[in-house]
Formats: sequence, C-alpha cells, structure tokens
Amino acid sequence: MSHTRRLAALATGAALLLTACSSAQAADTASSASPAAGKLTPVTVVLDWTPNTNHSGLYLALANGWYKDAGLDVKVVEPGETSGLQLLAAGQADFAYSVAEELLPARAAGADVVSVATVIEHNTSSLLSLTSAGITRPRDLEGKRYGSYGSDLEKAIISSLVKCDGGDPSKVKFVPLVSDDFRIGLTQNQFDAAWVFDAWDTIRLRDVDGMDVSTIAFRDWFSCIPDWYTPLLATSGKEIKDDPATVRAFVETTARGYAAAMEDPQAAADALMAAAPELDKGLVTKSAQWLADKYADSPQTWGVQKKATWDGFSQWLSDGGILNGDPHVDSAWTNEFLPPQQ
Repeated sequence: MSHTRRLAALATGAALLLTACSSAQAADTASSASPAAGKLTPVTVVLDWTPNTNHSGLYLALANGWYKDAGLDVKVVEPGETSGLQLLAAGQADFAYSVAEELLPARAAGADVVSVATVIEHNTSSLLSLTSAGITRPRDLEGKRYGSYGSDLEKAIISSLVKCDGGDPSKVKFVPLVSDDFRIGLTQNQFDAAWVFDAWDTIRLRDVDGMDVSTIAFRDWFSCIPDWYTPLLATSGKEIKDDPATVRAFVETTARGYAAAMEDPQAAADALMAAAPELDKGLVTKSAQWLADKYADSPQTWGVQKKATWDGFSQWLSDGGILNGDPHVDSAWTNEFLPPQQ
C-alpha cells in the first residue's frame, strides 16, 4: 500500500484525468466459465494499489459469489500508470478505489467522478518513527527529518500538526523518500519519521517485523487537521445517470462484503489471500483483525459519508491553496446507493 500514488496524484493527477487512457493491468477475479456468466452485467473495478486489506470486503463478496447473486460479473483491475479515476473519467471502468485528496481536485478540473461509499470511516494514517527517536507528538518533529513524497498536502498536514502543537514547522527538515520500504529508511538513518497507514505499514513494521516503533495517529489530532476519506469507492456521474440499478447492486453487495469482513475478519483475510497468495499471510491476518472495527461504527453503517467531513476537508484544501477551482463538493459524494440503515 503506497503513498506515492496517492500523494503525487494530488499534484499531477487532476489534469491527467481529462485524458483518455487505457494502460492498466487486468486481473479477472470472477469466473467466466459459468454458463450463466453471459447473462450477468459486466462491472470493472479498479483498485488504488495492489490488493490489500482495504479491499477485503470486495474480495470476500467475490469469494462468496454475492456479486453473481446480484447479477454482476465483476472484474478487478490493478492500476498501471493510469489511476482508477482516470479510467472512470475515460469511461473505461465502472468503479474505482480512490481518495478524497484525488477526487476533489479531479472534480475541480472537470472530471465527473462521485464517491459512493467510504471504505474506512476515519483516516487511519499516522506519522511513524523509531521509538528511540523520541517523537511522541507533532512538536517533537522540530529538528527532525521527515521522509517526504514532495506533495503540497503532505507539507500542509505536517506544518498544521506541528504549529497546532506549539512547535515551529520551519524547523522540520523535509528529505525525499528513496523507497516505500520504511524499514530501509528507518534502519539506514535516511529519515526520522514518515507518513504511513496503520492498517498495513505500522502492523508490518511493529507486529510482523518486530521493530520498536511509535506513531502519531492523525485521528488523535483532528482538532488540528481535518478528517477525510481515504480510501473511498467512486464511480462516474454518467454511470449513476445511465445505470443506477447496477450502481445500487454493486454498492449494496460491496457493503455486504465489508459488513461480513467486520464480523469475520479471518474470512476476509482468507478471501484476500486466495486472490493474492503472494501477500504475507501474517500481515494480512493481523491487518484484517485491526480493520474489523475501523471500517465503520457497525457493519450496518459501512460506507456512510458525512457532509461535515467532505465540507471540512474541501475547505481546508482551498484555504491552504492546495485545491484550485470548485469541486462542487455537495455533488462529490452520495450515500444514495448504500443499503438502508437499520
């Protein structure tokens, strides 16, 4: 799971979204051997990275045959140089995993893309460091090296956190990340802290590799920085207009998959491992267990997005000069296709 694609996309992806691209590596995870396959509605879903536990609900629904039960023949595509939103905008995909920091600039640039569910209710990013570095709160980054991907969002987040905690952001040294393998950067003294995803990177380093690491969780500092949806599930406005029944069938079935992943994380881990056996089983199992109560407050509320979260993040990006143009945020998301709340 990489920040490179996510954070770099904010700076360069919006313009590219208006170009029709077709570069992608497809992996068909639905069987086409069934005689009934020809009667199913084909649906293409683009991941935001290689398969990982953020996608567990999708793979669990596939493994249980729930998409076929809903009349859908689902194909999963891993992005190449072309992002999921680019494929949506080009009409070459039906759904895509993405992030709010990519979707809003894309809309501001004219791409008709809409979030139909959040995969995880709150941002699970953290700043990770070796415990020996003594970084336990944002102001401790003063005089330290932050391993950076070079995005404006990254700089704004770090500066806001440090300043809000009473520190001086100008005393944080930004150094370029050489690799997404944080073990290398930390053990070879390339940086002191980096932005990671707890469900994958933190668990891998701390629980699988046994490294003594500390984290500053973004969710503990939402008084200083906004919450936002990362990742989320998106489609195009055209898809919603032309085929709302398929959108509803896919979103409701995906919600069923994530609800099941919350209730049985081992089944979710098994489904992901069956689809991507190259993954580390121990990491996948621990990650699925960690995410089980992070996807949503309850299995019945998976995917629900809030206006305040979208408005707050969009305004924060605009105030910081990161978001240029009007993304029409009220039309950027919808809960319309999620199952009725019980």
